[in-house]
Amino acid sequence: MYTYKDMLKSPQEWAEALKSLTPQVTVNKNGYEIRTELLGMAKDIVWHDYSAQWGQFEVSSSKDGNSVTTKVELPTVPGVEQVLEVADKLYDFVNQKSKN
Repeated sequence: MYTYKDMLKSPQEWAEALKSLTPQVTVNKNGYEIRTELLGMAKDIVWHDYSAQWGQFEVSSSKDGNSVTTKVELPTVPGVEQVLEVADKLYDFVNQKSKN
């Protein structure tokens, strides 16, 4: 039968055992992590804008003789280009030097 004293003989061993179980937290992010977060933020911004525009679609009807024509104008679905444009703007903002 093992006891606590058999498993960890010193406070240093106990501290090392706890340290190995504790998740490692890094404060500084590398360039890839920053760009990945910026892309995620840009995607969210673009799709939130699209969602807001979705509620503003236009419907119009016109009658020409016996036929009725209905026209629906929907917002354009954003693509990669729009996300990259917003990401570039965010990246430029992050890289600005502060004006003190």
